[in-house]
Amino acid sequence: MSLSISITLNGRPHDIALDDPRVTLLDLLRERLDLTGTKKGCDHGQCGACTVLVDGRRINSCLSLAASLDGAEITTIEGLADGEALHPVQAAFIEHDALQCGYCTPGQIMSAVGLIAEGHAGDDPERVRELMSGNICRCGAYHGIVEAVLEAQKTIAQQDKRRAAA
Repeated sequence: MSLSISITLNGRPHDIALDDPRVTLLDLLRERLDLTGTKKGCDHGQCGACTVLVDGRRINSCLSLAASLDGAEITTIEGLADGEALHPVQAAFIEHDALQCGYCTPGQIMSAVGLIAEGHAGDDPERVRELMSGNICRCGAYHGIVEAVLEAQKTIAQQDKRRAAA
């Protein structure tokens, strides 16, 4: 059984024919669309390495059927930077050395972007740790990750204030 979906992926429209309605968003991204930044970790929704944004909300792409996302707006790690200009979360991860092996980093960054956009991060490191707990870092770079999220949130808030004042 074949079916077609239309999605907006990293700001660009895509019409995709699915040969198998059971294909996950993760497999569609990696195997069909060659967007390999989204990582396959556990493939069971337990590690967060596959986190992407769907309509602005954080999801585990390994648990989402691509067929259920017709009409959705999907953002992956490849869609965050604006040309050569890194997204504030990406820049903060580099500045705070919030990675070691880097495997979980795309999922961590996407989760942080979603968390900040949801307005839940606040300025409490414990709160950020709790709200990022769905993303596992086996190297233990959590201290840098939390610092990066807190700094990126401040940077984004300042950018928003400047835009509002202009």
